[in-house]
Amino acid sequence: MTTPAKPRSIRLERRRILVDGVPRILMAGEVHYFRLHREDVADRLDKLAAAGCDVVASYMPWIVHETASGDVDLTGATSEYRDLTGFLDLAAERDLLVVARPGPFVMAELKNEGVPFRIYRDHPDAVPLGWDGKPASSATLDYLEPGYLAEAERWYAAIMPVLAERLATVGGPVAAVQLDNEVGMLSWVTNTPELTDRTLADLAGWAERTWGRKGSIDRYGADPDDTERWAEWWRAGGTDAGTEVQQLALHHDLGAHHRDRYARYLLRLRDVAVQHGVDGVPFLVNLHGTYAGRGRTFPIGISQLSKAYAGVPQMTSGSDHYMRDLTVENLPDLYVMNAFMAAVHDADQPITSLEFEAGTGDYGEDMSWLTSPETTELKTRLCVAQGNRLINYYLFAGGHNPPLDEPVGDGNDRIAFTGERHGFAAPVDPEGRLSETYPGTVSAVRAVRGSEHLLAGMDEEYDDVVLGYVPDHYLTEYHHPDSAVRRSQVGELERYRGMGPRDILARALLLGGYSFGAVDLSSAELDPAGPAVALATPPVLGHSIQERLAAFVRAGGRLLLHGRMPVVDDDGSPCTVLADSLGLRTARTVEGTPDQFPSVRATAWAGEQPEVRVGMLEHLIGEGETLAVDIADGSPVAVEVTVPGGGRAVVLGCDYPCHLGFWRSLLERIGVRRRIIAEGNTPGLVTTSTADGTGQRLVHLINVAPVPQTFTLTVDGVSLELHLGAREGLVLPIGVRLDDAVLCWSTAELDGPGDGSTLVLRRAAGPGRALIETARDVTADGDAAASRTEQGWLVTWPAGRAGDRLTVRLS
Repeated sequence: MTTPAKPRSIRLERRRILVDGVPRILMAGEVHYFRLHREDVADRLDKLAAAGCDVVASYMPWIVHETASGDVDLTGATSEYRDLTGFLDLAAERDLLVVARPGPFVMAELKNEGVPFRIYRDHPDAVPLGWDGKPASSATLDYLEPGYLAEAERWYAAIMPVLAERLATVGGPVAAVQLDNEVGMLSWVTNTPELTDRTLADLAGWAERTWGRKGSIDRYGADPDDTERWAEWWRAGGTDAGTEVQQLALHHDLGAHHRDRYARYLLRLRDVAVQHGVDGVPFLVNLHGTYAGRGRTFPIGISQLSKAYAGVPQMTSGSDHYMRDLTVENLPDLYVMNAFMAAVHDADQPITSLEFEAGTGDYGEDMSWLTSPETTELKTRLCVAQGNRLINYYLFAGGHNPPLDEPVGDGNDRIAFTGERHGFAAPVDPEGRLSETYPGTVSAVRAVRGSEHLLAGMDEEYDDVVLGYVPDHYLTEYHHPDSAVRRSQVGELERYRGMGPRDILARALLLGGYSFGAVDLSSAELDPAGPAVALATPPVLGHSIQERLAAFVRAGGRLLLHGRMPVVDDDGSPCTVLADSLGLRTARTVEGTPDQFPSVRATAWAGEQPEVRVGMLEHLIGEGETLAVDIADGSPVAVEVTVPGGGRAVVLGCDYPCHLGFWRSLLERIGVRRRIIAEGNTPGLVTTSTADGTGQRLVHLINVAPVPQTFTLTVDGVSLELHLGAREGLVLPIGVRLDDAVLCWSTAELDGPGDGSTLVLRRAAGPGRALIETARDVTADGDAAASRTEQGWLVTWPAGRAGDRLTVRLS
């Protein structure tokens, strides 16, 4: 073991990661030692450090470290691929911190998701049954089945002491430990809830504690004390005799019970880790949920797992996202994912990313997709602006899959199903060669490092609006194949929830120039004097949330509803609490068809607006000013309502197109205005800002458009003429303090902290300027010039090579 270094403190505090009390943004890359020859591990770690990263992350697979005899080898005594201790020591020699990811499940394209084959053989009762008693199409395990759980605890008993000996708190490299991986994902994607006799007995107890025996019979149509009939009823999804309301209640509570079970499992793993000495460093929970380059389903992972970590000290969540290229289509997805993650965190829990897609995206080695090289940097810039304090580039370095100890006759008899080579899309390929995406990764890390000394202690600033997050709108993992009413409900939820119908609400906010947070409407206290709440909603909205929103508006709050007016509770029973408070009801919903083209027109308040085609519209009846009408008969489809108490609500009952001018006008009606004005020549420019408690500010500009943007940026009374290239980002300092000086603004971003009397900038390709207020003299190197003006020292420089460093000195 490498001689321990000085002990370090790693803490989560005020949504920051503090290393020895100093806020940091940890930049990591995933390197799988178990896929590398011993002599190659050091080379991959050197390439990671050369990219600017200060953390290495790795899965530590049970299936690799357990030998054929059932023993656990963590030192490489039986195979070089099992040399975990050697890997940790090599990381320590390079002063790399380690994010340990020991499972028990690890995925990573490993067989059985990293769980040894024998666990399935030895514990058949742990293999869950789903609808109608059928097993899942993708093998998984019941996390709380006693046999499996005992095995998982034995695995932790073997690996956790090794990690404990090397924690950062005792001078080792291990800075954080992830508990399991993507818990609940396999059950969700296969639509296979865990419906064994044991889990259903647990569910019966949960139902009786929640609703009582009589309440459970009424709610589900089944008696929790009748064990045999209870099991039959739930496995059939209530479809054999249950009413529609009972079927919907059953499905809803099945998801709610799974949340409880996942929390019990993850918290049990945490307790076992602590028992074996892993304490004093953060625990992490990895959230799954992106699909086909989109993040619309990602909040399902938050819904499933937040009960396990929300409000739990020194524990936080991390995203796991595969988004391909960042474009106007999926840019709001990533922004909303981060916002929704933060919405369930407490005041100390930062957001992180535990699998941050890096590389070409050619995961099938079939050239079906190649991600553009700048994508990693664009995503990195967006995520750190939103408060990500740890980013783990996954996969940073490829390798190869060694053979299993015992052949299983599955076609390759290796630890993974990807073949001999693995990670062929990574910035460092399986043979150690640098791919075309490596320089982009280096540039991304450099962009973070340039302003980390400020950014790590800052928080994102928002405009006067928050996006509503409704956890139960994402409780859609399961639907019995024969339950038409549940299938219909899930379809409506998927269509309208979160980002709005056709994703327009979130897209209009972000591309319209607004930065916004999110609020968990199931638990957060809503301040009527605070931000307006924007909510994309289907007809389904739980009774408690309807009451919360109704009280918010009655007390003077501002509300923007986009989609369908909520009229039913989660179980499908009528619930019009919110509509009644607004004095509205719905008369008719019109859907677009191949032969019907519903269209609306904004009324005079919006000025000259064209008639626009919509995919759906809903006629609204009640008091209030009409904002848009169905052109077929003049019926209101959007209204503004003022309720007693002074609250206001705009209800937009159609999927109005993403006309940014219209949406800005709509938001202005409820008093929401942009803090930052930067209107480019084409959509695709995102603006937000971060600030610390002393007024220092960074303005983040991200252009995902395939064309350059030339614009005037106006913020904090400063106006700057800027040019941003196609698919480029920029972080501009505003009001940053130096020794006896203030950097008022710069059109180039910082390239490091300097020393108080030195300012270091990263030049773009074009000319640039910076203004410094100081009584001292200012000089600049190279072809830059400094001149005294009435406002201060103006530093200018001509066009040059992008990325060159410019040093400005106070003398």
